[in-house]
Amino acid sequence: MSDQSNLPGLARPAFWRRGLAGLFDFLTVFFVGGYVIGSLTGETTKDGFNLTGLPALVLFAMIVAYFYIGWKVLGGTIWQRIFGARPVV
Repeated sequence: MSDQSNLPGLARPAFWRRGLAGLFDFLTVFFVGGYVIGSLTGETTKDGFNLTGLPALVLFAMIVAYFYIGWKVLGGTIWQRIFGARPVV
């Protein structure tokens, strides 16, 4: 097994940038996605949304898809781009 962090030309962003970007990405997709799904399914409350059953599973799938597409397909999520937390080759 090789450690890719030691490859020449691969600069890793600071841990705090990667961690903060991941947290903000999760919160963004959770609250925006949760509210959109709650609005479409009628599961909004005066305080926000309350998803149960299938809508909650759809939100979970949306979160997984967001990170997969952001990392593997687009080369970085929204907050990784904002914080400059993508690995530079």
